[in-house]
Amino acid sequence: MTRAGEADDRDPRAGIAEAVAPAGRFRLYLGAAAGVGKTVAMLDEGRRRAVRGSDVVVGFVETHGRPHTAEALDGLEVVARKVVSYRGALFEEMDADAVLARRPEVVLVDELAHTNVPGSGRHPKRYEDVLDFLAAGISVISTCNVQHLESIADAVEEITGVAVRERVPDWVVRAADQIELVDSSPEQLRRRMLHGNIYPPAKVPDALAGFFRQENLTALRELALRFVADETEEELLAFLSAHRVAHVWETTERLMVAVTGAPDSGGVVRRAARMAARTKAELHAVHVSSDEARTDPAALAQARQVSEDVGASWHEITADDPARGLVRFAAEHQVTQIVLGSSRRSRIQELARGSVVARVLRYAAAEGVDVHVIARRHQPPRAEER
Repeated sequence: MTRAGEADDRDPRAGIAEAVAPAGRFRLYLGAAAGVGKTVAMLDEGRRRAVRGSDVVVGFVETHGRPHTAEALDGLEVVARKVVSYRGALFEEMDADAVLARRPEVVLVDELAHTNVPGSGRHPKRYEDVLDFLAAGISVISTCNVQHLESIADAVEEITGVAVRERVPDWVVRAADQIELVDSSPEQLRRRMLHGNIYPPAKVPDALAGFFRQENLTALRELALRFVADETEEELLAFLSAHRVAHVWETTERLMVAVTGAPDSGGVVRRAARMAARTKAELHAVHVSSDEARTDPAALAQARQVSEDVGASWHEITADDPARGLVRFAAEHQVTQIVLGSSRRSRIQELARGSVVARVLRYAAAEGVDVHVIARRHQPPRAEER
């Protein structure tokens, strides 16, 4: 501790290096399509690590005849490829056994979703070789296009009309310690294609009229951006939970609708869903069980079905005080807006038992969460009630 008037001669940078997390063991460069620069980014990162003293080798890189990619290989050690004969033709594949025998600190492996030629090595898929490297303690830097993710491939086929044969399970991609998006606008990619920087000249006209159409590239870019945004969102929520951050970080909108099980709860959920759609926000539907709350099971089941139909995640929690339970859920899930249906209690009931809506407003204000109180629509009486 430094006393007043005394100089603090400690290095202000002390401890910063320890506070910065080291580069992950598995780093992945993700792109919307071929030609965005994933391979060059991987090679540049490999060279940076080599300059800093890491033992780096190239397990496999496919240049596709691109001069800039070939230049980026200069100065890096390359593990010799394995030549395999298959159906009367010769193919070159990564020699996974040679990489494991060489045992570098870091290996660069292009095209994570690649299918190995039968009989060429240990596994049918290249991502399986990558998992072997990681299990052996070797850090991996790799590349992948978004269309090769299993959960996205079918959508890409429908959008582009092109079959996606090589696929990688989502869990493999999500296992990466770091996912970095290598982005490029559709216009820039098409210009690069036209200038012969992606495919050989003979393939350019068909590519520009097919897979590399403007609308296809726009859709692929959005898929890639959303995937990386989802990953970043999960990392942020995990950080906020682990560090018990006491206030809401408004990095994106997150809505929560309180479901009481009243006959018109479905209408409140639908209204909240429209609000969430306008802001492209995720929506949580939350029902609180408590001694204070009286629930119609049929109405609650209907509200749950409506919640699932509109794409909301369903949650049932228990709390002595429904208002505190709702706001506690909102704080834990970094909810930025709470949607409530207006109270149906009489003025006397409100005075006797207190208003849940009023308590939510008070508790939410302390957490910095906005609250919307939705007017409940009149429900016509059932036939047997007339």
